[in-house]
Amino acid sequence: MSITPAFFYNLLIEQGTDFFTGVPDSLLKSICAYITDNSNNHIIAVNEGSAIALASGYHLATGKIPLVYMQNSGIGNAVNPLLSLADGDVYRIPIILLIGWRGEPGTKDEPQHIKQGKVTCSLFDAMNIPYLIINPNNEDEVKNQIYNCYSYVKKENTPFALIIKKDTFAPYSLSSVTETGNETPEAVISREEAIEEIICSSEDNEVFISTTGMASRELFELRKKHNMGHEKDFLTVGSMGHSSSLALGIALQKPNQPVTCIDGDGAALMHLGNFAAIGAQKPKNLRHFVLNNAAHDSVGGQPTIADKIDLPGIAFAAGYDRIFFVKTKEELQNVLKEKERPLYIEILVRKGSRKDLGRPSSSPQENKKAFMQFLLRGES
Repeated sequence: MSITPAFFYNLLIEQGTDFFTGVPDSLLKSICAYITDNSNNHIIAVNEGSAIALASGYHLATGKIPLVYMQNSGIGNAVNPLLSLADGDVYRIPIILLIGWRGEPGTKDEPQHIKQGKVTCSLFDAMNIPYLIINPNNEDEVKNQIYNCYSYVKKENTPFALIIKKDTFAPYSLSSVTETGNETPEAVISREEAIEEIICSSEDNEVFISTTGMASRELFELRKKHNMGHEKDFLTVGSMGHSSSLALGIALQKPNQPVTCIDGDGAALMHLGNFAAIGAQKPKNLRHFVLNNAAHDSVGGQPTIADKIDLPGIAFAAGYDRIFFVKTKEELQNVLKEKERPLYIEILVRKGSRKDLGRPSSSPQENKKAFMQFLLRGES
């Protein structure tokens, strides 16, 4: 059994919560979609720590209790403001935390979620943040859980976590109006088509660092399609937003090795300071692609703000010397002829992926070993 997003949302509204922020998660996609469609006071944050700070600012200005949603993988980003801003020993900020429990023990999930799933509850224990695991099998019990949560938060003025298991929420999709409003009408190329052009024009010894989600899955599938090995690719299946820093670390230590980072707009926004690090170092062997569809495509298509800001302009201000923005396959093919690096290339791509898209068949450890061996061979 599952609960409808409308039922859960209305319970929050009844308790006085009317401000929502966070980073979308696949387990929360239905409630996030419902919030997007029904709340005029909703901001999708660039990362989870920023969401905690944003919610804290809302409370300071209104005295009300905000809600912050995130996947449990985002707890790490949120720890600092939770403990040094919202905590009872500091400012005592009341916040409802809605946490998607990926990697829940006893359930099958992707390898990057296994450890996070094991320690989710113990992390809240360590932070002295009380929590409840929502039981979707009984609406009356859910009502009592919400009541108990708010009773605590209103008394203590500190955060409280509601942990959400898989299939807790009944399906709900973003309205067509919302999706159309976030669509990028100029986009004519898919993300997979863009990645295919990139790898098929790359140098023989080029290594790739790909961001978490669909991009890494598509890269893996495309290598199979073209009978290429996987040893040149580091698939960053977790740690969203960090692929560009990984690529920078490799590029600086392997200056004769061409390095390409395949990034997403949501991931790039999550840790935008990486642009400054790359711009300051100016590695002569690095290309940084941002595939921009203005959406968190891997977790339900929730919108990002990447269609409202100038990412190439930010890259220029951060110190990248050579910057390109492309919208078509022909424009991309021309840019791929550029040899001088560092390069920043933003590609406008369509939302969505093919329905039969597979997942990497190798483990993260196998991927790491093959990748490091390839880098080592490049030195000989």
